[in-house]
Order: sequence, then C-alpha cells, then structure tokens
Amino acid sequence: MDKLNGIIIVDKKENYTSHDIVRNMKKILEEKIGHTGTLDPLATGVLPLLVRKRNKNIEVFSKS
Repeated sequence: MDKLNGIIIVDKKENYTSHDIVRNMKKILEEKIGHTGTLDPLATGVLPLLVRKRNKNIEVFSKS
C-alpha cells in the first residue's frame, strides 16, 4: 500500500473513546494518526483523523 497522507472523517459512535478510534485506525492503516479533539465516550459525532503529514496541520484544525 502506498503511504497515505490526508484526513479521514469518522462518525464516532457512543461508548468508544477518541483514543479507541485512533488506536484501531493505526492498526488498520499502519500509519501515524492523530485527531483534532477528544470526544467523551458518551458523545457521538464527527471525529477528524489526520494521517501522516497532515498531523502537522493539527494546529489549524484545533484553533477556536
């Protein structure tokens, strides 16, 4: 598989932590992955994941 760089949008379901999602995606993609914000385990919704070089852009996504 070619190296991936980009953003993956995940629909986080209840009872999963943001860390759970990142850990699982790292195993699947075998790539460096970060996220743009922590969601409570009871929260549901969009969780953007940043893959490889896009991790450097995390400050752009995290500014309020």
